[in-house]
Amino acid sequence: MPKRGYHHGNLKAALVEAALKLIEEKGPTGFTLSEAAKQAGVTPAAVYRHFAGREDLIAEAARQGYVIFADLMEHAYDRGQPSALAAFEATGRAYLAFARKFPGHYVAMFESGISVQHNPDLAVVAARGRGILDRAAADLSQHIPAEKRPPAEMFSAHIWAMSHGVVELFARNSPGTRSPFPPEDLLETGIGVYLRGLGLIPMEE
Repeated sequence: MPKRGYHHGNLKAALVEAALKLIEEKGPTGFTLSEAAKQAGVTPAAVYRHFAGREDLIAEAARQGYVIFADLMEHAYDRGQPSALAAFEATGRAYLAFARKFPGHYVAMFESGISVQHNPDLAVVAARGRGILDRAAADLSQHIPAEKRPPAEMFSAHIWAMSHGVVELFARNSPGTRSPFPPEDLLETGIGVYLRGLGLIPMEE
């Protein structure tokens, strides 16, 4: 096997790429560092030049995923402006799009058991992604009277949980689950029901 990345002096990137492929194929706990090294075309000992163990390697894959995730969320939020409602709905759709386009990163971030506090860099970029959804929720909730307004963090957590549930059950071909509706429609209608309950969009006749 050719030594992808390594002979270009990019061993760290090659190992992360290998880990992402193995995560997609076997899950975050289904591979060893030796397999990642083999996939990258280097010896197992070479892995320790950059990572103390498999958790550190997965944490780096998660960190890179959060960078992509935050960029996508921010782009979606900005594209939806100046409407607070459009910006909020766009961030929900961006979550679904990210999970589909970057499955290895998604699993490393949300299904590996690696805490976002694993290292400071991971914590910072994870907070950035969540902060964009919090900002979108805060903008939209300004239309709710103060005495009835939920905390923006609670508001965004509800939508995060809904988005995550749609992804897990219906957007990633989970065994034994099949939705009669496209995941995008499920998420859009779910968000609609939630926002109507808060009085942020009118009830349908």
